[in-house]
Amino acid sequence: MMHVLDRPVWNALATVHAGFAQGSELAKRYDPTIVPFAAPADLTQASLDALAALPAPSEVMVIVESQPVETPPSLETVMDAVLVQMVAEKPFEPIEDPRIEPLGEADAEEMLELANLTKPGPFTLRAQALGTFWGIRESGRLVAMAGQRMRQPGYAELSGLCTRPEFQGKGLGKTMMRFVAGEISARGDAVFLHAYRSNDGAIAMYEKMGFSLRREMHMRVAKRPN
Repeated sequence: MMHVLDRPVWNALATVHAGFAQGSELAKRYDPTIVPFAAPADLTQASLDALAALPAPSEVMVIVESQPVETPPSLETVMDAVLVQMVAEKPFEPIEDPRIEPLGEADAEEMLELANLTKPGPFTLRAQALGTFWGIRESGRLVAMAGQRMRQPGYAELSGLCTRPEFQGKGLGKTMMRFVAGEISARGDAVFLHAYRSNDGAIAMYEKMGFSLRREMHMRVAKRPN
């Protein structure tokens, strides 16, 4: 039996995030102005052809699956990477911290600037459409944030965790992780996240925070040529 998180994109778009889905029963994607994730229904040629038809010229799609996905001939492979998928071993207790504040549309450009600086993964001006983000400011400047991304029945992804380089090492990332994980747990969902397999430091921190490796995942970034 395949686990719901083995195909996180498809199972999100077919259930909790169906309202964000573009495409058909053969292939779906999020609105690319929100997040570039996409997935075929299965690995049949019909589904791969439907996947290839989704992006406009020069658009990219990010495919995350437990098994490698073949890029249709009409798309170019931009990047391949191996991720680790980690799941919280138990629910997180909610915490309070007076420094943490909810972020909204007025903060979108500053959030994107922080994400572009620290590279936590795909991020856009509309990323917070998928779930609430929170942040910590120092002298009015956003220095740390985290929020929620994909959701499947019983699960929610903690994402966008990042801290400005000059503020790293002060525990802000751990605080943001604990806070967002607590918010997800309070809703009754299990918390999961993704990290690059090569990011030993982040993986070690997540393990200390109470996450365990569930499995490795394959990520492919594909682009439709101009």
